[in-house]
Amino acid sequence: MKLSHTSSLRGEITVPGDKSISHRSIMLGSIATGKTEISGFLKSADCISTMNAFRAMGIEITEENDIITVNGKGLYGLQAPNETIDCGNSGTTTRILSGILAGQSFETTLTGDESIQKRPMKRVIDPLSEMGASITSVKGNGCAPLNIKPSQLHGTHITTKVASAQVKSAVILAGLYADGETTLTEPSLSRNHTELMLSSFGADIRSGSFEDPTAVIVPGNELHGQKITVPGDISSAAYFIGAGLITPDSEILVKNVGINPTRDGLIRVFKAMNANLELLNVREVAGEKVADILVKTSELKGTEISGDIIPTLIDELPLIAVVATQAEGETVIKDAAELKVKESNRIDLTVNNLKAMGADAEATDDGMIIRGKSELHHAQINTAKDHRIAMSFSIASLINADVQPVDILDAGCVNISYPEFYKDLDSLKK
Repeated sequence: MKLSHTSSLRGEITVPGDKSISHRSIMLGSIATGKTEISGFLKSADCISTMNAFRAMGIEITEENDIITVNGKGLYGLQAPNETIDCGNSGTTTRILSGILAGQSFETTLTGDESIQKRPMKRVIDPLSEMGASITSVKGNGCAPLNIKPSQLHGTHITTKVASAQVKSAVILAGLYADGETTLTEPSLSRNHTELMLSSFGADIRSGSFEDPTAVIVPGNELHGQKITVPGDISSAAYFIGAGLITPDSEILVKNVGINPTRDGLIRVFKAMNANLELLNVREVAGEKVADILVKTSELKGTEISGDIIPTLIDELPLIAVVATQAEGETVIKDAAELKVKESNRIDLTVNNLKAMGADAEATDDGMIIRGKSELHHAQINTAKDHRIAMSFSIASLINADVQPVDILDAGCVNISYPEFYKDLDSLKK
C-alpha cells in the first residue's frame, strides 16, 4: 500500500474495542455459568481465533445487533475438540488458553501460523509445569505446537522473570483448577484485565499493585456470566494520538479509550515529551477507566523510557519511536528486549525502517535510540507482516517530505488487530 503525506488531520474518531479485553471476555464467558453478553467486541483476526477455539470445544457463541453472546458451560463444561486448535497469529490465544486447558480432563494440541510457531512458549510451559501441568512443545523447541494432557494442578507460588500479562493470565486461569491457592509475582506489574474481569465474574482473586506485583487466585468459586462493555483499545488509539502530535495543524478527539493504569504508559510518555494532550470525560465502564483523548500538534522533546513503565506500553513502542523522530533531542528506550519476541523483532524492524526513511535511529540490546528532529522521506517499509509495524509507519508516511509515497509492504496485516485502520486514518485527512 502506498501512502502519502497530508497537510493536517482533524476530526473525531472512535477506535475498535480493546483486543486484550475482547480475548478475555470470550475466554471467561466460556468457562462461566450462563450467558455473557459482550458489546464493543473487537472482531479482528486474533480475537476471532479465540472465538473459534472455544466453539471447537463446544461453546455456543452468537452475534446479533453487534452483541456477542457466549453461552458458558462452567469451569468443567468444555469438550474435547475434534482436531488441533489453530490459534492463527494470536500469541494471546495460545498462551492464555494453555492455562485453561491445563485444568481440563481431555487432551488438546494448540498450534498457529508460521509466526506463532517461532514465538517463545517456554515462558508459559515452565510455570504451568511447576503447577503440575502436562504441557510440552511438540517439536521440542519451546514453541507451538503445544500438547496439553490432563493432570492435577497444584496451588503454588510462581515467580516470573518477564512482566507478561499473557503468562500471568495463563497461571491465574490454571489456578482456578488447582487444589489450593496460587500466587504469581512479576518483576513489575503487567496489564491486569484478567484480574479485573475475573473479579466481576465472581472469582476469589487479589490483583497485584505497582508496589507489590503479586496476584493471588483461590479456586472453588463458580464464575457467572456477565454483561461486558469493551472500551476502545489504547493500543489502537495510539496511532491517532501520535499522528495528531506530529502532523502539522492537527486536532483529533479519540473517543471512549480505555486508560487502565497498567496500559496508560503511552499517555505518560507523551506528556513527558511535552505533548498537547488532554483527557476528557474520564469515567469508569465495567471496572475499566475510560476517557476521551484530545490531541493537538505539539513541539515535542526527547525523553528516556525505561523500567516499570515498559510493560504498560510495550505494544506502542514502535509508534513512540516514529513520534520521537519529530522530537528535539534524544529519545532512549531501554528495558524493552521483549520487543524482539513479538510478532517480529520489533527493535530491528523499527530501527531499519526509520533509517530507510532518513531518521537517525540506533538499535540496542534492549531498545533503541532515536535522535531528532528528522525530515522523513519515502521508502519501502518491511513490515514482516507485523500489524504494529504497518500502522506505525503509516503514521510516519503522513509527514513524508517527498512527493513519492511511502510503500507499506503486506499492509493488510493490520487485520490482526484493526481491520478498518486505513479507512479511519483517511477519514481524518484534510
